Amino acid sequence: MSEGAACFLCGRPLGRRVEWHHPVPKSRGGRETVPVHPICHRIIHRTLSNRELERSHSTAAALRQHPDIQRFLVWIADKEPDFHAPTRRARR
Repeated sequence: MSEGAACFLCGRPLGRRVEWHHPVPKSRGGRETVPVHPICHRIIHRTLSNRELERSHSTAAALRQHPDIQRFLVWIADKEPDFHAPTRRARR
C-alpha cells in the first residue's frame, strides 16, 4: 500500500490494517478490489446485500448515497485511521 492511500468508502487515509473490498462482489463475477478500513468494510456488508452491491452500489459515490452509510460517514469522519468499533446490522 502506498503512502497516503485513501479508503474507497470514507476517503480517510488508510492505517496499519487494510482490507480489500470487491465493489462488485466476487460471487457476482467481480474481480476488482479496492482498499478499505476494516470498519468501513464491515458497514458496507452489514448494510447491503451482494445483490444490492452488484446492481446499484458498486461505486464509492453510490455507496455514499445510502442513508445508513451517510450517517456512518459523518460519524467516522474525525476518527483516526486505525479506529475500530463494533458495527451493527442495519435494520431492514
